[in-house]
Amino acid sequence: MRSEIFRRKPVEDITDDRDTGLARTLGLWQLTAIGVGGIIGAGIFALAGAVAHETAGPAVLLSFLIAGVASAAAALSYAEFAGMIPKAGSAYTYGYAVLGEIAGWFIGWDLLLEYTAIVSVVAIGISGYFGFLVGELGADLPAWMLGAPGSGDGHVVDLFALILCLLIAGLLNLGIRAAARAETAVVGLKVVIVLIIVVVGWFHINTDNYTPFFPFGVGGAITGAATVFFAVFGYDAMSTAAEESADARRHLPKAIIYSLIISMVLYVLATLVLTGMQDYRDIDPESGFSSAFAAVGLTGLADVIAVGAIIGILTVMFTFMLGVTRVWYAMSRDGLLPSWFAHTHPVRRVPTRVTWIAGIASAAIAGFLPIREAAELTNIGILLAFVVVCIAVIVLRYRRPDLPRTFRLPWMPVIPVLGVVFSLWLITFLDPVTWLRFAVWFLIGLIVYFTYSRKHSNLNRT
Repeated sequence: MRSEIFRRKPVEDITDDRDTGLARTLGLWQLTAIGVGGIIGAGIFALAGAVAHETAGPAVLLSFLIAGVASAAAALSYAEFAGMIPKAGSAYTYGYAVLGEIAGWFIGWDLLLEYTAIVSVVAIGISGYFGFLVGELGADLPAWMLGAPGSGDGHVVDLFALILCLLIAGLLNLGIRAAARAETAVVGLKVVIVLIIVVVGWFHINTDNYTPFFPFGVGGAITGAATVFFAVFGYDAMSTAAEESADARRHLPKAIIYSLIISMVLYVLATLVLTGMQDYRDIDPESGFSSAFAAVGLTGLADVIAVGAIIGILTVMFTFMLGVTRVWYAMSRDGLLPSWFAHTHPVRRVPTRVTWIAGIASAAIAGFLPIREAAELTNIGILLAFVVVCIAVIVLRYRRPDLPRTFRLPWMPVIPVLGVVFSLWLITFLDPVTWLRFAVWFLIGLIVYFTYSRKHSNLNRT
């Protein structure tokens, strides 16, 4: 059994560039837009306000910087793998090739939950801005449809968030070319809106709002980093689209690095503006920027920001639903999940079955789970995926130095070791309930692997 669970998928087989059934249409800037689309979104428009108000205060700036440093170490590891193993599956595929089937399985299994939950978190964030906008227009929607149970008086379901998840699934099923074009256009609009927020908001900063900088202590800033971490790693979901890139070996490493740099600059500027415009105690945790601009008399711009947030955050949902469907597709193609899920549409060449299943699952989470609980659900699996990728890049560099690499991680092994340390450190700050949920999902994964996946793996037939 030991030889079975630690068997590795040969790198030479993975790097074979034969046609796999997915359409190779994405260029460098489309990939970068998908990365930026996955990183910039709920982190600015929803979680920044929530973490500033409840966890970190003005030190939310440091929360994003800490998360960004940890993410950057992992991003460089992903970049080396992306240029060397340009296949769907991202961390799942890298772990399978280097650390063995059981490691690949659990990372893939984790990502199925984490990516789906992220789609849900983002949908809830958009719904918060939708509620703000509807209120500004004077409309009075029934309370039952405005939030998950426990998130407010009379709330039964977050109907708008639920519907959004299904709409994104429908968009992805149109085909990657059409979906990526829509994504690129909306990402451009989102970046413009963030720049407007920064430029206009800069003139309304009151530096007194930065004091006290650590109202919840340094630990609050670190806890905030663990909460916002999912807002700085959209590039890993983007890397799952490797088989849909026109030149993945050259473009994916660049797209990973470009998307993280662009996003971190915008995060730093935006959080400075948010906590400078309003005292952290007055920041609306659901629609932070819109409420901040309304508080200084810029109601019209607040409405524009709300509309822009609704449109812009959609790109995050797109990126991570793309991620979960491609990981699921890769696991099914490898025999670890039923091959029925690996079916692709004969014309649009997308995995339609898993896309609709992921859409329905994320809709259920978005409709019935409050945003903070859903956000904490996302982070532990992603951090563990980062640990696996950082370890795997070290192992493969020394095990197979001969493999061609279009990007080589600098300062080996210092950077990936930092990625491991930072990720494990952030894990310790997650809520115990998050650990419990992860343990339950882990145990379910164990049962699935030993009752189905180990026997049906393609490597079991060779």
